This record gives sequence, structure tokens and C-alpha cells, in this order.
Amino acid sequence: MRFATDTGGTFTDLVVEGDDGLWRAYKASTVVEDPVRGVLDALELAARDHGMSLNALLAKGDTFIHATTHAINAVLTGRGAKTALLTTLGHPDILLLREGGRPDAFDFTVSFPEPYVPRSMVREIAERIDADGNVFRPLDESAAINILDRLRDDGVEAIAVCLLWSTVNPAHELRIGELISERLPGIPYTLSHRLNPVPREYRRASAASIDASLKPMMERYLGSLTRRLNEEGFSGRVLMVTSQGGVMDADALAGAPINVLNSGPSMAPVAGRHFAGREDGRDVIIADTGGTTFDVSVIRDGRIPLTRELWVGLPLLGHLTGFPSVDVRSVGAGGGSIARVDTGGVLHVGPQSAGAKPGPACYGRGGIEPTVTDAALTLGYLDPDFFLGGALPLDLAASKRAIARIAQPLGLSIAEAAAAVIELATETMAQAILQITIEQGIDPERAILVGGGGAAGMNLVFIGRRLGCRRIVIPEIGSTLSAAGALMSDLITERRATGRMSTTAFAFDQANRILETLHQECAAFAAEQAADPADIDYVRTVEARYADQAWEIEVVLPVTQFAGADDVAAFRRAFDAEHQRLYAFCDPASPVDIIGWRVGVACRLKTAGAKRLAAGSSQAPARPSRSMILPNGVSCDAPVHRWANMPVGVRCQGPAIVESSFTSVAIDHAAFHRASDGSLVIEL
Repeated sequence: MRFATDTGGTFTDLVVEGDDGLWRAYKASTVVEDPVRGVLDALELAARDHGMSLNALLAKGDTFIHATTHAINAVLTGRGAKTALLTTLGHPDILLLREGGRPDAFDFTVSFPEPYVPRSMVREIAERIDADGNVFRPLDESAAINILDRLRDDGVEAIAVCLLWSTVNPAHELRIGELISERLPGIPYTLSHRLNPVPREYRRASAASIDASLKPMMERYLGSLTRRLNEEGFSGRVLMVTSQGGVMDADALAGAPINVLNSGPSMAPVAGRHFAGREDGRDVIIADTGGTTFDVSVIRDGRIPLTRELWVGLPLLGHLTGFPSVDVRSVGAGGGSIARVDTGGVLHVGPQSAGAKPGPACYGRGGIEPTVTDAALTLGYLDPDFFLGGALPLDLAASKRAIARIAQPLGLSIAEAAAAVIELATETMAQAILQITIEQGIDPERAILVGGGGAAGMNLVFIGRRLGCRRIVIPEIGSTLSAAGALMSDLITERRATGRMSTTAFAFDQANRILETLHQECAAFAAEQAADPADIDYVRTVEARYADQAWEIEVVLPVTQFAGADDVAAFRRAFDAEHQRLYAFCDPASPVDIIGWRVGVACRLKTAGAKRLAAGSSQAPARPSRSMILPNGVSCDAPVHRWANMPVGVRCQGPAIVESSFTSVAIDHAAFHRASDGSLVIEL
């Protein structure tokens, strides 16, 4: 038996894979002040459903997979450890100067963002290595020791080290690491060349600082999670979801907690890739609508794109990690997003959220602000007696009172105001999809739209209409899509190195040496994790650019080693093709400069089971139909279908509502049917 949990801003999702390979899904409210409590609450629901105690349920499990927003929330709120940054003498302002850029080049009223590590906690180390790796100035160890001793007296809790050109010659960073262990035993530290070996100092310094600041907190969090699971009877393996779309052991993660900054959203594309199918070769858009955020990701040619432009906070105003992550775009437009009218009479939806407590007004927990969920309930998209399978009855009157708070200043009826909230949320979500698809060279009209998250069904059809999509797929496990993706994920790691060369002066020995070294490091990792070589996949990529360009793109290498000019030419063709796909042009006459190298490995821990929900009892709706108001104001009497009771392959015509315990899908005049894998397929 395996367990996968995803702690969101509103709900904690749990998917249990039984010994029969079938899945069972559960949702519990997230406990913000104690996220592990929310996990245990979800497990309690599963135990009751299985007719056993929590201890007995956990005793049957061999794997527990966990995705959390604990790390990113700590960065956003500044709750990380007291961290010092050690830099090369004369370069203390790396985090302050950044890489340039402003959200608006002509708006000088925007305050310059504060560095992640305060300037008062930056210390300069007397040393210098040049771009070729030569020691220009030896490390002054006595001065470094004095600095470390003062930091100890100041009560520092973590240390980040980022020296110039440590990616070419790490000797000085390594020695400082040894000195930290000697002078400040027990204080965690991060060396930038190990964590993020890229030549750009700001990205290395930022990643190292964030990682170091998270180590004490995440060590406590993971320790608490593991201890409390063990106390309740679990003795298996604890894995954490990473930002790269895989999992890693909790113990290993404590050494590099930056890996979980974007852990929750990274699993949705893993699941979406499976449920969309790839038989027709179309690209896939995954829209994961939770209670707090709307997360968008894509699948291109069967691959999940990664990005190094992961900002914690607003782009250019937050903190850039420079660390690889599944390319997920998030906007504050989930089921709990609050609608408001500003002083100018303009309606806004999000990014503020009602969260789990008090939640939307209809939850009956003291919330009075109108939310997207309140609007959906008012319009008839939700059954107030069947929310969470009836476990949380909704208060329709409270929703209408909340919507009235915005209807009055807008001069609209309650129904019109609710429709306006849904329409504005739909537009916000559609714009997020357009942004990522345009950047990835994907035409939404030709792509499959996959919906996930408990709130997806409220307006996914309307989003599809706005984008011109022809096909929408909502998996039967879609309400817990990210947790389901965790059960399909692999144990992954990657190794990277800097090695600059050009296609016109290719250094074959250096390139092959780098690739072989990285491959051997990944192979050693895989040997510990996978007994069968057939369960191991390697991928080799490079970061490259045309000569005189400023930024690189990542290209999958078509070869494992460079034997001669033909292999360089094959790489060159792959680079030109990728550049053409991304930017609609290529320059075959220009040399290509390679900057960085990467080898990744994925180890299949266990083939996921049937990827189907276990059959459960599902009664017919209390009412065969109910009144529904579409965003355009048209009112209709919509038949209500219980998802589990729908026959496979029978084509139905909207308007209609398809509902399960954890989601409700509002369908306009589109055709829809239940596929053989249980998914709801909607043809627009």
C-alpha cells in the first residue's frame, strides 16, 4: 500500500493505492499552523473508509510520498533561518544588484527589492579565482576563521557560500566548507558550486542563500513528519516531491531543501501526461485549480519543460532561484479567491484568498467575503448537499449574502454579479494559459486541455471556450491530480557542470569527460535505487546559445558521446530546431556556444497501479436536474450526472452538470462522455 499527499492552501489531498492497485482519494482541510496535522486528518478519513484504525492502515503501507508548500511559504514570509552569505572580497552586493530589469522600465516609483540575505549579514572573504580557474589571490584562511567566529557569536543559523568562478575551480569554496564544519559544528551551510553550478553569480548566490536558510526549518519539518507517521504506525519509506517533477528521499532532501520550493504543482503535469494520452501527438495543457491558486503547466512532445526562471514572489521583485523546476505558472485565482470592488467601481478576483479558515462564505466558518466558490454555488454549479460527498454542507444563503456585497456597488443582481465573478476568474486563468503556451510555442486550439484540482470543473469548459480548445479531459482522479501524479513519479536526480566551448572549436575530450563524469555520478545514484537497469532512464542536455546571444536554451543531446564532427552536426541540428520552435527563427550560419552540461536520471520505484479509482457506491442525485446560470446570463435546467454512474462511451449533450464527491463540472452546450479510463471527455 502506498500513500501520496499534497498539502495545498485550502485542502490537503490524499490518494491511497491499495494492494489491488486501485486508488482511493480523500480531502481534509489544511491546518496552516500545523500542516502535518492536516496530513494525519486525511489519513484518518482513509482509515475510517477502510474500516480500520489509523495505526493499522499505516502499518500496511510501504511508501509515503509528500508534497508541501512549507518551504516556499517560508521564503515568501521571511521565516527562514538567520543566514549569512560569504562572498569574494569586493563583491558583497550580488543579491542587491541582481541581473537588472524592472517590472516597468518607466515606473520609478517601484521600490528596489530587498536582498534575500540582508546586507548586514554579508561577509567578504579575501580570495580570488579567475575565469580560467587560476588562483589570482590565495584564500586568507585566518581572516575567514575570524569571520566565522564572529558569525558564531552573532547567532547565525545557516551559511551560504558563493565565490567568484567557483564553478570552474571550487577549491576555495570547499576549504571554507571545511572551516565552517570545524568552527561552527552543527551549523548547516550550502556551497554554491555544488548546489547550482552556473556561471551567473546572482543565480548561484540566490539559490545558495535560499537553500541554506531553509535547512534548519525543513530538517525540523521533515523530522516532525517522519516521527509523527512512525508514532502512528508507519515504518516504510518517506519520499518528498521535488520541483523537478520527481521524488527523493526525505533524508536526502534535508541536505538540499530548495528542491521542494515548487513541489506541489510539479506533479500535475506528471499525471496530466498520462491521462491526456499521446496517441495523436498533440500538446497538452494542464490546468490545476485549487482553493488558493490556479497552476498552469504544459507537455510538449511528451516532455515536461523545465525552467530556471523560478521566482519566489513577483518576477523581478521577488527572489530568483535559478534552480531547475517544472515550468508552472501560478495566479491567485482559485476556488477561495476573494472578489472585491475597488474605489473606482472595478471588480477584481484574487489574489487574496479565504483559505481553509474561514474559507468561502458558504463553508459556514465565519467567512463573509464573496469567493469564486460562492459565485459557483449561487449559479447552480455546485450541489450544496453533495460538497465533499456531503461531508461539508454548503450554505447557499450565505453565498448570496456575500455576493450581494459586490452586487450592490456594481449595480447588478446577485446572479449577474456571480456570473461576473466567474467570467473574470475565467479570463484571469485563460491569460495565464496563453502566457505559458505562447512562450513554449504551443497553439491552445490544437492542444488538449487537462483539468485538475477540486475547483477545476466550475469554469474549465468556459476557459476552453475562451482559448478555442476542442477537447477537454478531466480525469476521475482529477480533484487530487497532484497527489495522483506523485504515485506515477520516479525517483530522480541530476548532475550539472559548467564547460564552455563552441561548435566551431569543439573540445571533444573536455565534452566527453564532462558527460562521462556526470553520467557516472548519476549511475552511482541509480545503482542504489533501482535493481533492474530497465527501470533507469538517462537524459543528457546542454544549455547553449548562438554566438553573442545573452541567454541560453536547453537542448536534449541526440548523442551520448561526441565521437566526431557528425555528432557535433547532429547537436547543431537539434539546437537549430529547438530555437526555431521557441522563437520561430534559427541561424544555421552562426556558431553555437555551449555553456552548461546536465545529465539527469530517473529510477522507477514501482509501476503505478491501475491508475483508476476503486469502485464505490454512488447514489443517484437527489434531484435529476437543477437550474444553472451560464456566465453569459442564460438560465437553463441542467441534467445532473453522477460521475461514477455514467456509462462508458455514451455521448451526452449539454447543458449539464457532472459531479463526484470532490468536484462538479459545469458544461454548457458541449458534448461529453465518460472514457474507458474513467475520465470525463468534453468536446467543444
